[in-house]
Amino acid sequence: MSTETQADKFKALARELECDESEEAFDDALKRVATAPPPHEKGQQAETDD
Repeated sequence: MSTETQADKFKALARELECDESEEAFDDALKRVATAPPPHEKGQQAETDD
């Protein structure tokens, strides 16, 4: 049985995949996925890409 913890396995895999631990890289990635569209005015329907 291995004495390596789940956290240790995760860290090793992250290193193998060359994950970036910098706060700047995290903030850049977060901005790409967490941008919200502007709120719609009351009474108007949201536009769709039909």
